[in-house]
Amino acid sequence: MKIFKNAVAAFVILIIFLIIIPLPTVVLDFMFILNLALSFVILLTTMYIKEPLHFSIFPSLLLITTMLRLALNISSTRSILSNSGYAGEVVQTFGSFVIGGNVAIGLVIFIIIVLVQFIVITKGSERVAEVSARFTLDAMPGKQMAIDADLNSGLIDEQEARVRRSKIQREADFFGSMDGASKFVKGDAIISIIITMINLIGGIIIGFMNGEGDFMTIMNTYSVSTVGDGLMSQIPALLISVATGMIVTRSASDADLNSDVIKQFSSQPRVMILAAIAMLCLIPIGFPIVQVLILSAILAIMGFLILSRAKKSKVTKEDVAEGPVVSEEVTSEVSFYKDLENVYGLLNVDSISMEFGYSLLPLVDESSGGNFMDRVVMFRKQFADEMGMVLPSVRLKDSGQLNPNQYEIKIKGESVAIGEVLIDHHLALIPDELPPGDEVDGIDTVEPAFGMPAKWISDDQKIKAEMAGYTLIDPTSVIITHLSEIVRRHAYELLNRQEVKNMLENLKKVNPTIVEDTVPAVVSVNDLQKVLKNLLLEGVPMHDLETILETLADYGATVKDTDMLTEYVRQALRRTVTHRFSEAGQLKVLSLDTQIESMIMGAVKKTEGGSYLALEPDVIQKLVNATTEKVNQMRKVVQTPIVLTSPIVRVYFKKLVNQFCPDIVVLSFNEIDPSVQIQALGNITLS
Repeated sequence: MKIFKNAVAAFVILIIFLIIIPLPTVVLDFMFILNLALSFVILLTTMYIKEPLHFSIFPSLLLITTMLRLALNISSTRSILSNSGYAGEVVQTFGSFVIGGNVAIGLVIFIIIVLVQFIVITKGSERVAEVSARFTLDAMPGKQMAIDADLNSGLIDEQEARVRRSKIQREADFFGSMDGASKFVKGDAIISIIITMINLIGGIIIGFMNGEGDFMTIMNTYSVSTVGDGLMSQIPALLISVATGMIVTRSASDADLNSDVIKQFSSQPRVMILAAIAMLCLIPIGFPIVQVLILSAILAIMGFLILSRAKKSKVTKEDVAEGPVVSEEVTSEVSFYKDLENVYGLLNVDSISMEFGYSLLPLVDESSGGNFMDRVVMFRKQFADEMGMVLPSVRLKDSGQLNPNQYEIKIKGESVAIGEVLIDHHLALIPDELPPGDEVDGIDTVEPAFGMPAKWISDDQKIKAEMAGYTLIDPTSVIITHLSEIVRRHAYELLNRQEVKNMLENLKKVNPTIVEDTVPAVVSVNDLQKVLKNLLLEGVPMHDLETILETLADYGATVKDTDMLTEYVRQALRRTVTHRFSEAGQLKVLSLDTQIESMIMGAVKKTEGGSYLALEPDVIQKLVNATTEKVNQMRKVVQTPIVLTSPIVRVYFKKLVNQFCPDIVVLSFNEIDPSVQIQALGNITLS
């Protein structure tokens, strides 16, 4: 196959030589036959492809074939004018056969072919290509959104989404190229008329100058060659023009043109029978009886055969439907799962999935005006900006096991949250201070994401609720907010090894050195994943992956405990940590008593597998009670309580209280940027 690697380039160079170098008539005959054969191949290819992109080289091929015809026209013109009208056997035979001894007939046929190509086929193909290019470009944003929606709903994976996006771009490029390439065919039709007139008029003049005979002799000599040359050029051009029109009018299908034509014509047998009857009506007005009867009989027989076959097929389907349906389903299911690949497909678990009761389906269905998928896309962008992690696809599906107004959020196939919304209501969050008499009638509920008291109110109560100070949330926003909180809480579970590798590949584009020097030279992908999971577990963004890798490169060679490595990374990300948890340049915290810190440090036990805290159960209980009491007091002042400890104690204290107070943030002094102001609101003690 290496021989043909540069075949196209060599062929184009050969075309250039055809224009410059005079060709022997034997070679010219071969090139004319090659041009005709190539045109047939292109036409038949356009008939057998299923969609235009399967023949995406057509615009470039159109230019090459046009150049070939022009080069052959120039070569044949040179031969006609220099060899007393002789341009090879192909041109001579073609001209004599078409003209049949009559020059006028040959010229008329040639002019008709050129006009048909120029006015009908080329003009139509050019218009279709122009409109197709415009519509394809206009439809690109909608197609891109549809791909994103399918990706977010889990109908396709990221690889399939990339393939579809590439196909859309290629379609736009193809029809844009076809819009311009169709002008080649139009120009070819014009120049063929000019070349034909040059051959005829120039040949007559040269014939008289060379004394080749009287006017009729010269006219017959050069008209045969001119018409033969013109037809040998225009018939391939006509085939290419038809192929152009066919490819720009070809819609995507699961079959080729031949199969589609047979299938779609045979789907309407009554049309053939009616056409046969209509043909019989032409006999009384004088149409030849024999020909009309033959054609009518053919149409009628085809119609009745197709109709009878369709009835038999329908009866067979009805017999199957009346039989044991369960047996058929079981049989097909058994045959389906005979393939082990289909059985393995049952083992796949979606990272994030949501199920909806049937009343909530309009929120998800785009055809019903739902914009839930678009909101999921925007949340994915927001989460990537906020936490530095790309969420996997969210698979959406309906469920008959849920109540009509319920939805369920699953992580790794297991339910983690269930909520309920009323699609034709608004969720009204009750303000902290509600004046008497401003209560709004509604259905009492609890906001699913944060557990705040709320009411479901109807549209007629909306204005009154807003004036009373209620915060109104539409049903879609309620679900999205709930989903976002669940995702943030379980983000560390969603960070798999493949995503870590994707993040590393992305960083390689801007800083390949730090990636190659750190992973896996200093830390493995597995350890890096553990460190990143630790950050996500406590809500620390990891979008500064470059700093994270630099820190791991500094400490990873000597420190093998991933918890300790995480502490060093957190300290390197002090600005990120500070901005994440501070408000208006202030950090309101609870401090940890030095006695508790000393007690925790004394209870740390180190093993080969890591470190753990060995405290007496009663001491743990006292410490948890003291922390819970102070945290509950702090919640009245700030939304997210923060406990400040020494760097060496932080990780152990967080693990100790995490089971009982999961929503508190534990920071160390080394994680706080010096520019922030610390305000202590209390001290956690055991006394």
